[in-house]
Amino acid sequence: MDFARSAVEVAPDMIGALLVAGPCVGRIVEVEAYEQDSDLASHSRNGQTSRNQSMFGPAGTLYVYRIYGIHWCANVVCGPRGHGAAVLIRAVEPLEGLDLMAARRGRPNARPTELCSGPGKLCQAFGLSGEHDGIALRAADSPVRLTDGKCQPEGLSVGRRIGITKSMDLPWRFGESGSPFLSRPF
Repeated sequence: MDFARSAVEVAPDMIGALLVAGPCVGRIVEVEAYEQDSDLASHSRNGQTSRNQSMFGPAGTLYVYRIYGIHWCANVVCGPRGHGAAVLIRAVEPLEGLDLMAARRGRPNARPTELCSGPGKLCQAFGLSGEHDGIALRAADSPVRLTDGKCQPEGLSVGRRIGITKSMDLPWRFGESGSPFLSRPF
């Protein structure tokens, strides 16, 4: 997958990709795009800071940040170095390592649909945190990897992003139509 494109172009192509972190594997079913230019909800809108510096790194880098001081969120950096664009991974269908995911979430009896149906949940389930910020997802020795994916166009839903108060009308949320693993239905 070519991550050196705009986040809005990359995001739909990430649906169906596999996220791999140790023994945990999940198929991406929902993402959101964030761009530097004209996107008031993007962390990069005011330029590079110590918090968002990974977002300005090379395409294919993992940008992990904490939201509300509680949850980690994982993003894939897109576009040219220095641009400040990324795709937030919102939800995955867990495929391997479900017992470990459930243990990390403190939910040993959780149904698979409850494990990774939101960006904070999936980071907790996959053990992703600030220590993973800035790693290259395509490096052979990377502790977190991402494979190519792509949902068939008829299986792709598009809508507004969730949980933001700025640039809310941009249709930059993409997901697998009808998936029971989405954070919220479209």
